Amino acid sequence: MKQYAYVNIACLPLRNMPSEKAEIASQLLFGDIIFIIEKQGNWSRVVSLFDEYVGWIDNKTLYYFNCLDEVSNYNTSVVDSLYIWATNNYNESILIPSGSTLHNYNPNDLTFFFLGLIFKLKQNITKLEANSSNIIQLAYNFLNCPYLWGGKTALGVDCSGLVQVVFKIVGIHLLRDAAQQVHHGKVINFLEEAKPADLLFFDNDEEKIVHVGIYLGNNKIIHASGKVRVDDIDNYGIFRKDVQKYTHKLRIIKRII
Repeated sequence: MKQYAYVNIACLPLRNMPSEKAEIASQLLFGDIIFIIEKQGNWSRVVSLFDEYVGWIDNKTLYYFNCLDEVSNYNTSVVDSLYIWATNNYNESILIPSGSTLHNYNPNDLTFFFLGLIFKLKQNITKLEANSSNIIQLAYNFLNCPYLWGGKTALGVDCSGLVQVVFKIVGIHLLRDAAQQVHHGKVINFLEEAKPADLLFFDNDEEKIVHVGIYLGNNKIIHASGKVRVDDIDNYGIFRKDVQKYTHKLRIIKRII
């Protein structure tokens, strides 16, 4: 029998090996649904149904169910604030980060439920349209948040995690890594033709895509590098004024909206 699980904590490390010492490849956010591929002791190898990312997770942090049909007709909403607080059936407080999925959310009484669990929010959430203004404002919400390889929350986020979460909030599904995200959207040939909210991709000396950021217009980019920051961008790449040098070489521009 196929087995699925629901993440019911703020975020869950998705590791590349079944060990607490293994590298965090990504994170699963509250409300994410995963399919169990295999189990090894206290660990499960899983695939995220949102972006098809595969990794290992600790079994102790999941709520299991056996049939995807149980949830296929549920309406979902996505958290737009950096984080919100909720309480569950047992009156426990739960932090829910930006980009988390709320199943069967009712804005009238601020409740949502999933597979028998009922949650009450401390504040309302907003369904945002997929436009450049909303995307840029959501990205700015993360400004100065620390960089974390594999991270997707305000406590630590990497370049493609920032992009994925921001676009998820406005209803656009992007894959997880920059090298995957570059296959989305329409190619824009020159920076002069770029519009706010276009994605800018950067490569290394082997011409592999290794970085991504969101264009703000007026030759500015917001991206996660050391922290979420705003830097200058030109046709060569990202120029950091604080260190007076180029840090990333521009490879391609893609328009998603």
